[in-house]
Amino acid sequence: MATNQVNIREVIAHGIVFDPKNSQALRTIDLQNLLLSIPRLFALLEERGVDYVLVGGITMLVYVRGRNTQDIAIILSADGLSRLPEIGIEEQKGDFARGRLGDLQVDLLLTDNALFDKVRREHTVRQQFAEREIPCATVEGLLLLKLFALPSLYRQGQFDRVELYERDAAMLIREFRPDLSPILEELEKHLLETDVAEIRSIVGEIEERLERTKKRFRDK
Repeated sequence: MATNQVNIREVIAHGIVFDPKNSQALRTIDLQNLLLSIPRLFALLEERGVDYVLVGGITMLVYVRGRNTQDIAIILSADGLSRLPEIGIEEQKGDFARGRLGDLQVDLLLTDNALFDKVRREHTVRQQFAEREIPCATVEGLLLLKLFALPSLYRQGQFDRVELYERDAAMLIREFRPDLSPILEELEKHLLETDVAEIRSIVGEIEERLERTKKRFRDK
């Protein structure tokens, strides 16, 4: 499986600096200190013996190019989070929390959610980043997370994120052609039957679109 070696600090810096929405915020953010928070986060996770998995946009970049992000997302247990008092929690809803280590935004997926725990236990691989080796979600783990999130995002009307997650799923499917049957079967354990039916439809549309794309502009 071909992967890319990612420089996390460079990705976060580019994501913040080149986002037009941040033009005002950049006047107050100490970018240098924010970037120093990245190695500090992973050092704290290691020093405290926290079992975690890196997910989200940074992990997407390990597998496909062109994804931009401004934060770090990890799966960990509530007990693991309690060992990281340096992360100030700003918001928590169910199995999701958002915190900050300095100016660095950290999104937290808690393993009280059975699917998140499944990804942590069974869909993790260590990947080499520019900074260090880090446990990351596999392609299958990322697809589980992206597809699992879609019903909630649709219901909340977060269509910008819907488009992003569906595009992420399409890129992973295009590049790696994973067996989707076990992924969809796993989702059946965690979502409503009607939600899984819609996800199957979305996946079918992605596969059809990829097949049509392959046939375009071929010599007759």
